[in-house]
Amino acid sequence: MKRPTIDTLENWSADYSEPGFWSKVRNRTRAIGRRPVEMGLTLFYTLREPSTPIWCKAVISGSLGYFISMVDAVPDLTPVLGYTDDIYVMAAALAALGVHITPRARQKAHDTARRLIRDDAPARKPE
Repeated sequence: MKRPTIDTLENWSADYSEPGFWSKVRNRTRAIGRRPVEMGLTLFYTLREPSTPIWCKAVISGSLGYFISMVDAVPDLTPVLGYTDDIYVMAAALAALGVHITPRARQKAHDTARRLIRDDAPARKPE
């Protein structure tokens, strides 16, 4: 399957849903890593900003739909490489939307990613 471009992301918009996004983030945080999770959260919080232009929301919903979908260029369950295409798509979306991403959205994404990673860490045994 071909890697999507910014122009073709609208095809993936139908796969985006807020519950699907949160399910993927919560269940796959450890496999994905903090930075890619933060990228996805930055897009998510930018999508929810009232000032985000419609065309940006279309790009975001397409890239997050691609992230959520199990059917993409590199299947997510493929060891090591599974999320590389998802990360590429989110990075391309972030680059295309750069000036429309607010510091508030970035900070919320950073804080949420840190909380998810901390919550996902195994509990330490008391000494």
